[in-house]
Amino acid sequence: MGSVIQLKKQINNSYFQLKNSVEDKLMLVEEKIKSKLESDVDLVKKMTDYHLETGGKRLRALLTLGSAKLCGYTKGTRDINLAACVELIHSATLMHDDVIDNGSVRRGKETLNQIWDNHSSVLVGDYLLSRCFEMMVEDGNIEVLKLLSSTSSKIAQGEVLQLQHKGEVDMLEETYLKIISAKTAELFAAATKVGAILSEMKTKEKEALEFYGRNLGLTFQIADDTLDYNSELKLFGKKIGKDFYEGKITLPIILLFQKGNSEEKENLKKIFSKNIRDENEFKYIISLIKKYEIIKGCYQKAHHYINLASSSLSVFKDSKEKNILENLTSFSLSRDF
Repeated sequence: MGSVIQLKKQINNSYFQLKNSVEDKLMLVEEKIKSKLESDVDLVKKMTDYHLETGGKRLRALLTLGSAKLCGYTKGTRDINLAACVELIHSATLMHDDVIDNGSVRRGKETLNQIWDNHSSVLVGDYLLSRCFEMMVEDGNIEVLKLLSSTSSKIAQGEVLQLQHKGEVDMLEETYLKIISAKTAELFAAATKVGAILSEMKTKEKEALEFYGRNLGLTFQIADDTLDYNSELKLFGKKIGKDFYEGKITLPIILLFQKGNSEEKENLKKIFSKNIRDENEFKYIISLIKKYEIIKGCYQKAHHYINLASSSLSVFKDSKEKNILENLTSFSLSRDF
């Protein structure tokens, strides 16, 4: 057991190493986000203040800062502004996500739509996105503007694609990967590529960091989706079953449907066609997941993307920054927070 905890500490250290390496800039990112969310409209202020208090890992902002540092960016504060921009895009999508999923809890606290309402949450999410576009224009780099605006468009399309396939337990793995690539991996890819654009790197380095970010994002989302059904892990601050109760079809359910017998397949279809699922149905799903070793199968698939992410950084010279980003792939798969 001790060796498992030791491994967890080592894995989480890669996140803290990245955070510590850009700590001074991350504080400025937080200040920038706070200043950009200022509003004279009372409700906007209340909701954005509450959102800021819920915190978060700031992983996408860290990736922008870390990638810029890897590429030797030292010219100014554009990395801070764009890291804040990337983080605000993420925040906006979470607000919209919670409305679509009827989410009630995020990061252990009530969601905005639960406290206020869906209309307010959608509009405040839109407010965040409009602030992002102001920041992109202020930056003045056409390549950055094209990248982040197209990323926002892809995230929205990913949301619609997920909605289109809601409740489909026979969803193709290919469709699932399209959804998480658009919803999650695109923003990871943009965050890392921005660092290379700011540093005026060559196409090879830009593409390498974009590829790294995309595969890191895929690993991160597969791990997140798998975690929702992993009853063996009690260390996580996340309560299991959220995706199940919301009726989301993710990789564990897709793999389970592929392996189940005809009776189990029918049961899966019935459970996910309902508007509300109960605890006994969740226990049934967990028992099937253990029976077919689905968690193991999900992690095996995620490892493929870990390897792709790590190998893509080979175009960069060995450095502390490169080492931290390489190690971060393990954090994305096996984090305990």
